[in-house]
Amino acid sequence: MSDVILPAYIEYLQQSGSYPHPATDVSMVQTHISFVLLAGDSVYKWKKPVDFGFLDFSTLDKRKYYCEQELQLNRRLCPDLYKELVTVTRDGGGFCLNGSGEVVEYGIRMARMDESRMMGRVMAAGELQKKHLDLIIDQLVPFYQEAAGGDEIKKFGRAKSVAVNVLENFEQTESFVDNGAVTRNQFEKIVCYSKEFLGHEDHFQKRIDAGKIRDCHGDMHSGNICLSDPVYIFDCIEFNERFRYTDVAADVAFLAMDLDFHGQAELSDYFVEQFVEKSGDRGLLGMLNFYKCYRTYVRAKIALFTASDPAVDEKTKATCIEQAKKHFLLAERYATT
Repeated sequence: MSDVILPAYIEYLQQSGSYPHPATDVSMVQTHISFVLLAGDSVYKWKKPVDFGFLDFSTLDKRKYYCEQELQLNRRLCPDLYKELVTVTRDGGGFCLNGSGEVVEYGIRMARMDESRMMGRVMAAGELQKKHLDLIIDQLVPFYQEAAGGDEIKKFGRAKSVAVNVLENFEQTESFVDNGAVTRNQFEKIVCYSKEFLGHEDHFQKRIDAGKIRDCHGDMHSGNICLSDPVYIFDCIEFNERFRYTDVAADVAFLAMDLDFHGQAELSDYFVEQFVEKSGDRGLLGMLNFYKCYRTYVRAKIALFTASDPAVDEKTKATCIEQAKKHFLLAERYATT
């Protein structure tokens, strides 16, 4: 029997009768920052009251604000997927979804996607094809062209700004070194490579001068892509602008890295080649390996954070630790290429 203790409002929302629409077989997915309830034809996402420094959902007002940001920002690529801000209220002796009592929590409601078309599942079934990547690229090229890229955003492309994110990852994970997921030798190789690349300020300035620092997605991997018609690229970073204001190369590298991670190196190369061809952004190639290393390290960090969450069961914890190991190995590979 699981000894995981969930918030009372989440226990309430796991009951099918809690919803104003048919919701048989309610199921829940957890991340290090969210509870996600799949209920009928809707998905309800609730932010955990956590503060990781780079992310602060510690108060109800902050969680409401970031729910509003999540709706607004994700409607750029998925205007019909992100529906509305929702609440759980305390009504009488219990809870109510969108009730009239005191607000206990804020969340967002999304339309439910076809889970069989999630990119991760398609890939696991051996059915991912170049045509799927073409559809993704056809959405991304105009998205980046139209994304904001003014002076306030451009400054996040400077080497010293990128270094804040990269070095923060190392600081936040050093306590995990030699704890089963990453060795001291791996850690030092990755740190050394990253710092050396960050020393080439001219590489970063060229990207700024080329207008390639944009208000991007920030979390573009297969877990956030549904290969339906239309393709949905969802769940962008809403909680910290410095993770979203970035080089287009960092976004492209994220998905390319994820394809590498899942043993799809040929499709990874195809994705990059076709994106460069259709966008005309050849300068991206010189930044790709660095950002791949950064992105896989981020995924390792998130896996470790999730494994450390006391609300996560033992099976999820073990899975996350194994994922972290694989991501650290991939980061080491990029660092020594």
